[in-house]
Amino acid sequence: MNATSSVGALLLCRAEPDSVRPVARLLRERMLLAPAGDGWSVLVPEGTPWRENGDGGGQEAGEQPVDSVLGGWATALAVGAPWPVVALWWDGDRAGCTLASGFRRPVGYVWLADGTPAGEDEAMWTFAARLGLDPVLDVQGLEVLTRPDPDADARTRLRGLLAVLTRLGLELPPGLEPGEPAGRLHAAAGRGAGTERIAWAGWRDAVRLELDAVEGGGLGPWVRGPRARALAVAQLAAGLPLVAWGMGRRSGGWAFAGVLLIVHGAAGLAYDRIRGDAGTRDSP
Repeated sequence: MNATSSVGALLLCRAEPDSVRPVARLLRERMLLAPAGDGWSVLVPEGTPWRENGDGGGQEAGEQPVDSVLGGWATALAVGAPWPVVALWWDGDRAGCTLASGFRRPVGYVWLADGTPAGEDEAMWTFAARLGLDPVLDVQGLEVLTRPDPDADARTRLRGLLAVLTRLGLELPPGLEPGEPAGRLHAAAGRGAGTERIAWAGWRDAVRLELDAVEGGGLGPWVRGPRARALAVAQLAAGLPLVAWGMGRRSGGWAFAGVLLIVHGAAGLAYDRIRGDAGTRDSP
């Protein structure tokens, strides 16, 4: 990379596209979502809401450096999800990575355009630990990226990082190469199999997508369906006599517990009914 290189970025999510989709919509940014190996997905920004140059030249009011934009996106994606996000970014002066995982403080590493390390070694160790990388072989691969190497520029450093992540199943679609400009990345992602467009569709659709994600997860059968209805009925059946028993003994605690069971049971039945009606209306 050199001082005239275009800016580019990728968001690597350690989750399948079905899990990433509802969370990515909440970013309210136009992106392409594609599978990226076993248990991985990649998000490719469609626009360039960042400065065009690493030195800050030519930016419009309100624009931020690409590392700040990608760090914010990665944090927003990971904070409400059980999977980590690795953001890769580059401009004419630098390149780097940011790892976001839950509510933990993001960690990152930076290289200058010529490949000179400009980050803290401890960041790479934290990076490896949070991703569950091998503490010996994989950490050695990451430590190489923190040592001076006159033959490795910033693009080579990012490729080395991706090589380590391939041991976790990552496999980027063809054409998604570090150092490429954003427009070329977007075009390459658009040609890939299984790629879909992510766009903000309003809060109503966002809530519906979140509910779909919950219902499709491990708790889904207890949220909607026969098991959820049976649980709701059981809560009602237990709550009604508990309220009567508590009132008869003048025990406010037991009566309140019964009311909670009744409320939960009624809410569960109402939710199942409403979601069922909504699904019927949305079906062709």
